[in-house]
Amino acid sequence: MYTDPKHLRVSDPGHVEGNVVFTYLDIFDPDKKEVEELKEHYQRGGLGDVKLKSYLIDVLDKFLTPIRQRRQDFSEDIPAVLQMLKDGSQQANAVAESTMKEVREAIGVNYFDSLS
Repeated sequence: MYTDPKHLRVSDPGHVEGNVVFTYLDIFDPDKKEVEELKEHYQRGGLGDVKLKSYLIDVLDKFLTPIRQRRQDFSEDIPAVLQMLKDGSQQANAVAESTMKEVREAIGVNYFDSLS
């Protein structure tokens, strides 16, 4: 993962702006104080990219664990998943039908309503 091309040694000061690792940490790490401390440490030097990336892997793993578990639970009850898809499709169709009715009324094309 691209980090900072000028950060060649652990002791070198690093740049946070444009560093994808920090972009991901800003999004996925709930511990904002820790992210700010990591940014400060990286900018003054002494924090390596490998250590930073390992930290990001842990953050992403904690974020994804409940999603993976939910997927596993769903995979054990395929009929329930198919029912959810059917129900969701019916709800989406109802919303789309209502929206299209509003669109036809707004543009004055109500010829489907006059046939009933």
